[in-house]
Amino acid sequence: MTRRDRNQAYGHASVDVVSDELGAKIGARTLELIDIASPSRGEQAICEHVTRLLAEGQVNVEELGDSCLVAGTRTRADRPFVLLAGHLDTVPAQGNIPGSADSTVVRGLGASDMKGSLAVMIELALAGVGTADADRKVDFGFLFFSREELPASESSLTPLLEADGGLRGADLAVVMEPTGNVVQAGCLGHCLASWHFSGRSGHSARPWLAENAIEKLGDGIVAIAALEPVDHQFDGLTFREVISLTTVSAGIASNVIPGEATASLSYRFPPGMSLEDAEARLRAICEPFGTIVIESSSPSGAVRVDSPAAQRLIAITGEPIEPKQAWTPVAEFDGVGVAALNFGPGQPSAAHAVDEHVELDALASSYSALARLALEGF
Repeated sequence: MTRRDRNQAYGHASVDVVSDELGAKIGARTLELIDIASPSRGEQAICEHVTRLLAEGQVNVEELGDSCLVAGTRTRADRPFVLLAGHLDTVPAQGNIPGSADSTVVRGLGASDMKGSLAVMIELALAGVGTADADRKVDFGFLFFSREELPASESSLTPLLEADGGLRGADLAVVMEPTGNVVQAGCLGHCLASWHFSGRSGHSARPWLAENAIEKLGDGIVAIAALEPVDHQFDGLTFREVISLTTVSAGIASNVIPGEATASLSYRFPPGMSLEDAEARLRAICEPFGTIVIESSSPSGAVRVDSPAAQRLIAITGEPIEPKQAWTPVAEFDGVGVAALNFGPGQPSAAHAVDEHVELDALASSYSALARLALEGF
């Protein structure tokens, strides 16, 4: 089967009735990628591997530096332009590399977030989606970037988008985050903060002469635990504003009343709230108990699914859209004025888990939906 024949055959397959052959092929590619370790700041080997695969498949590909590359179309011309975006990095391993596979599932580090998505992107590019084929209604570009699993200030994506006007010309960016092949719109913003409590150290035999910082931390913990999630509505989608305690640290010895204690906070805030307002709200809630130091902040991403391209992809999936109850690079695209949404084969519940996995059927369905978008247009 030629590249064109394969693209047409897979592209016109039903999203619900997918090819076992296609799923197995993308699954094998996913396993291949899983077995190339690519923790954040260590993506060079997988970047070189993907570049070589695409170049050998006669795909137009350009290395952008900083372990990033772009393939296929990279500038809007006469036809609509859709940019698929996937990050090459993973969180640290949990004994789940190398990966494994059977007839239905691929398992291993990054299977869901997002080496399965990268495999879909690679196979679409190798099949010719992104070339100037007269049968195609939409031009596709494929952007592979680094350091997404770190705070947004360290991501390579925003500098790429700010420097490249061609990429910013996309009608739609599809961020291939794990969504279970449902379109998920927007994303939460995220503040990471340390919460410091000061007391006065002393001997544990005479605690009345000291001031226990752990007790102050405990008051703060009780206050945070009493907070209920706050729901925010955007275009019929519900995003939940939440504050979570993630780590605590205090004490120097078992016979010393601690004079200092620290907790880490993860604050997820909804679209429409600025970074400045989010940080101010976090301080207002927490600083009656201790001092807040903002470690990093990532903006939220707007809900933007009213474009013809977004509406067509939603129609192809046949599923209602959902809110993205997490931070994703949709926010980075939103920051440079590019409409973006989340869509990928992985299940959100499997992301970052020790038993991370992705189903072959989901890989094939993701490929088929995106190929239909390219072939049929909007």
